[in-house]
Amino acid sequence: MNPDIVKERQNATFDVEKLTNILDGGPQKTKRRREIESLVLSDQEFQEEDPNFLSRSERYDQAVRKSAHMILKLREYGIADPEEIYCYKNMVQGNHHEAMGLHFSMFTPTLYNLCDPQQSRKWLPLANSYQVVGTYAQTELGHGTHLRGLETTATYDPATQEFVLNSPTVSSIKWWPGGLGKTSNHAIVLAQLYTQGNFHGLHAFIVPIRDTNTHIPLPGIVVGDIGPKFGFNEVDNGFLKLDNVRIPRENMLMKYAKVEPDGTYVKPPSSKLTYGTMVFIRSMIVGVSAQTLAKSCTIAIRYSAVRRQSEIRPGEPEPQILDYQTQQYKLFPLLAMAYAFQFVGQYISETYHRISEDINHGDFNELPELHALSAGLKAFTTWAVNGGIEVCRMSCGGHGYSRSSALPDLYVEFTPTCTYEGENTVMMLQTARYLVKSYRQAREGQRLSGIVSYLNEGDHRRVQPQPVAARPTVVDINDLASLVDVYKLRAAILVELAAKSIQQELQRRKSQEDAWNNSAIDLVRASDAHCHYVVVKLFTDKLGEIGDTAVHSVLSTLALLYALHGITENSGDFLQAGLLTVPQVLQISVRIKELLSQLRPNAVPLVDAFDFHDKKLNSVLGRYDGNVYENMFEWARRSPLNATEVHESFHKYLKPLRSKL
Repeated sequence: MNPDIVKERQNATFDVEKLTNILDGGPQKTKRRREIESLVLSDQEFQEEDPNFLSRSERYDQAVRKSAHMILKLREYGIADPEEIYCYKNMVQGNHHEAMGLHFSMFTPTLYNLCDPQQSRKWLPLANSYQVVGTYAQTELGHGTHLRGLETTATYDPATQEFVLNSPTVSSIKWWPGGLGKTSNHAIVLAQLYTQGNFHGLHAFIVPIRDTNTHIPLPGIVVGDIGPKFGFNEVDNGFLKLDNVRIPRENMLMKYAKVEPDGTYVKPPSSKLTYGTMVFIRSMIVGVSAQTLAKSCTIAIRYSAVRRQSEIRPGEPEPQILDYQTQQYKLFPLLAMAYAFQFVGQYISETYHRISEDINHGDFNELPELHALSAGLKAFTTWAVNGGIEVCRMSCGGHGYSRSSALPDLYVEFTPTCTYEGENTVMMLQTARYLVKSYRQAREGQRLSGIVSYLNEGDHRRVQPQPVAARPTVVDINDLASLVDVYKLRAAILVELAAKSIQQELQRRKSQEDAWNNSAIDLVRASDAHCHYVVVKLFTDKLGEIGDTAVHSVLSTLALLYALHGITENSGDFLQAGLLTVPQVLQISVRIKELLSQLRPNAVPLVDAFDFHDKKLNSVLGRYDGNVYENMFEWARRSPLNATEVHESFHKYLKPLRSKL
């Protein structure tokens, strides 16, 4: 053990294990998670060559091998609980993506959510036995987040009781689905439905794309890999072109919307039900965001505890870089954010499962709010984490640039979340649509419930931006309840401003569409403020559930840092609305410095509480034992370029060059 990191752990003011239990949802869940992780760690079949030293084809091959072995082991161990499967898979894949990820995360859940009973009896056994390996084909070359713009067509032919699927243009070719290029033999294809000459919008269809025995593409199917990307080197993201591909009527997913044998269309009870899988994935992404930021903070903070550099006082030993206030200011707000997002992830997961139960019993009342909340939080968390990983990488200096740190891989594997399952700006605008609608309902006297209830007229003072002197605000910057209130008022004001902007545009005789577009910047700001309020509120609410005094104390410090840092980052909003004064903002800056100093002794214990095994972190800089340099040297020596003392290029090019000069 590196003595510096040993000392850090001795400074802890709280019981790390108790905090780990809170993050996992209880001691039993921690115990079970570790049992599952040890099953992976002790399995020789999961030992792998470092992906950093492999070609893309080798990385894909290794990922498929591991996925196949994982499926067999899950069966052998009888692991069937979705959370436990997710835990096992996470341990297997580490910081990379697995080849069959979409089969587990989108294909199978969509079958569960959208198959009618008869279809469930047919398709679920096939998917669960991997006779059918599937992906989810929604995005096209020309359209992604704008679902109404998708061009793939499914036209019903009553004479044969089949759907005829087509990619009518180059831009309609399905593009990006993971596992489509080489792995899957079926795809759930999202296509625009036509029946009896009428158009009925986007629906989901199960389309066989490869022969289940030979794996050769079926007639009318043009399918393949889209080539190297920024990351995701293990994944065969693919393209799919459909040319008059016929599938039976029963291959349309018909739990809600239906097409009868004669072509009659039966509408679903809610148009948003088709997008259930996306809502599920967006909810999951919030949890993935929290985990990714937690990993990044673990690496950067542990490394900052063992890296000694420069000097604070001349002649004294070089200090740990974690002792520099600037390093603390880079990393501790991100650590606070990682904890905030962990608790938000828990909340949205629980909310999704609760509302899914309601939907299964025919109650769709809370679906619009879940749709809006998952869209907004997906965007809010991924944008924040995307920037946060890069701050962590740069805080590690030059060594953060090495792939041995794991931070470059964390970045390239995470950054697509800002785009997939809904491009973030569009997601924020979807949330804004719900907020503006809710605001208008509140103005008309309707009582709002749920997370937007703060827009009710009586729930807060109606505040208009005006000179500060006209409306002094009493805010206790050390009281989280008071800060939650300030965030709530900021959100309410920005929602109101966005709604009024639309109104003003309409009064200028702009169309509804132009009024919306001309107010889009205000709308995104309103959504961002709403999500920020939700995160601060949920973090504060979580503190009320924590009985251990020492753990409560350190989490309260993190929550306060998160809330105050958010105010300094968005001080213009709070000042403009007259919610805070300039002296208060200056006071907050001083308080943040005090909080950094307060958190310093607990920094390493706080990342230890995330409980990432070294194998899962896969970072030389973030090792639990802190022995960075000797392991970095060993890692570098394994580079394929070091396989021979002299590389062949010397004899081929460099030596002949001498004779030509």
